[in-house]
Amino acid sequence: MNIKRPYLVELLTAIALILAPFVLPWLGFSPSTINRILIWGLFGLGFDILFGYTGLLSFGQSAFYGTGGMFAAYLLTEANFPYVIVAIVLGAVVAGVVGYFIGLIALRRTGIYFAMITVAIAEVFFFVEFNPLSAYTGGENGLPGVPTPAFNIGFTVLKFGSDWTMYVFLAFWYFIGIVIALRIVRSPVGAILSAIRDNPLRAAALGHNIHGYKLTAFVVAAIYAGFAGGLLGTMQGFMPPDAFMFDTSGQLVMQTAIGGAGTLFGPLVGATVWLYLSDFFQNTLHLGATWKLVLGIVFVLLVVFLRRGIVGAIVDLCRVARNGTKAVEPVGFTTTGTASFDPAAIKPMPARRRGNGPASGPILHATGLSKRYGGLLANSDIDFSVDHGEMRGIIGPNGAGKSTFFRMLTCEVPPTSGKIVFEGRDITGKSVTDVCQLGLTKSYQINQLFDRLTVRRNLTIAALGETRGKFRLDLFKSLHNVVGLDEQVERTAALVNLTSRLDTPVSELAYGEKRRLEIGLALATSPSLLLLDEPLAGMSPRERIETVALLKSIARGRTMIIIDHDMDSLFELVAKVTVLQEGKVLVEGTPAEIKNNAKVQEAYLGGVHGEMA
Repeated sequence: MNIKRPYLVELLTAIALILAPFVLPWLGFSPSTINRILIWGLFGLGFDILFGYTGLLSFGQSAFYGTGGMFAAYLLTEANFPYVIVAIVLGAVVAGVVGYFIGLIALRRTGIYFAMITVAIAEVFFFVEFNPLSAYTGGENGLPGVPTPAFNIGFTVLKFGSDWTMYVFLAFWYFIGIVIALRIVRSPVGAILSAIRDNPLRAAALGHNIHGYKLTAFVVAAIYAGFAGGLLGTMQGFMPPDAFMFDTSGQLVMQTAIGGAGTLFGPLVGATVWLYLSDFFQNTLHLGATWKLVLGIVFVLLVVFLRRGIVGAIVDLCRVARNGTKAVEPVGFTTTGTASFDPAAIKPMPARRRGNGPASGPILHATGLSKRYGGLLANSDIDFSVDHGEMRGIIGPNGAGKSTFFRMLTCEVPPTSGKIVFEGRDITGKSVTDVCQLGLTKSYQINQLFDRLTVRRNLTIAALGETRGKFRLDLFKSLHNVVGLDEQVERTAALVNLTSRLDTPVSELAYGEKRRLEIGLALATSPSLLLLDEPLAGMSPRERIETVALLKSIARGRTMIIIDHDMDSLFELVAKVTVLQEGKVLVEGTPAEIKNNAKVQEAYLGGVHGEMA
């Protein structure tokens, strides 16, 4: 595990802000340029939480930048409001409220459709500022006469009228902004946002309300934008109308890409490069109107050769240097061999029952379950029941409807007809998030992991769904302060034989390790019913032996349903088997009965007859 250095980043940031006015002028930066960099950096902090950490590309941040700035400027000029900081804070709050209602609309779509909605939002706000609300915003003239802040501390009055005193004011608020942003990304909410960025469907399947967390990130970004807009007005003494322009949003996106998304400091570094080059091309090289063309070429080159941005490249170099002396393990190597890995010796993780139903008898009961896709009937009138503590196997030839049946049981897809009851509750039509919170979850046939994160963070995200519920706004709470979280992560890692790989990125794991982690994610939610979709698929014989031992250990005190094509391993695990054919239940029985059943042998067209005999 990495050695923790609390507040080191905050300390280095404070030192850099103190040194900047002494160093940057020697590099050709004017005081006004440095101040603009700080405002863009603060503006970008919220955007980086939205884009870099949550994966939502918005081109509408200028709407909130302008809204917060114009509201604060109007209070200070037209309404004669006397308190500059209070006005800026109120502007940020208004921007956040506007962001909340816009987020409710925009977040109904994902990907390119979300991005296009935000483009439209930026254009709408620009039009409204210039026309219907021009009496309040000044239209194309903006709002002049915005006062600079002044603080009466008794024996003197602190004024921030000059460039360097304004730098102190802006640096203070940037530092506050970065401290808050760091707290957010280090919190449980920050961990879940990173999961949504990497794999939103799996994040939802682990019990997290991804829409609620996306909306949270959207509002946070709007608040940061509104606050930065308020600072812009008081720095310039004038709130410009171009704060609403789409060009402002585009510039923010490019600065973040140059500096490095998902780093928090990327927007500040990107703004530094962007503003320095724009001033250099215009004022030193006198390129005239072609400066944007040259700057665009520089942007393309930086993004192509530094795909993770400047800060991302620096982080990667530091990681390589730190790990350079470590021995590199060959692909497929596992640090703990079969001889030393004994899942039976590890204390099993208890299944936590959420329902009030009886602790005996059926835990899951499905009746008349059918699923139709247009003219295709994938499953037809299936009756299925599993008792508490049972290990049930499901087999069937390819195309028998096994995966569709599993997806209906976990509420990933709604049945066309039929009813599903879990622990006494009717869960038909519920979301996959809700049923995970009730204690029913699955591992996937194709690994659904968070590849950019470590094993530890993957298991942490899974465990958070069980320890916190599907939505909680503990934005400033450290992950290490979540009761029982670290213990659950460590126990799950031990059970799936990944303790020595906890701080390894998932992308560096061997295939067998990824399959165990896939099971571990489902297990970390403490389900009372665990569904496993082909857990042995693609494994070597040795890995299959290890995984079968793992599944036997997991089964202690837990109900499991397993789909797999490895008959020998499956029959070793389960006491009862359900056979599907053409979307219907063909037969149920013990492994011995299924092996000798003529209908089953006919269903497989003799392909596994010898194996089953």
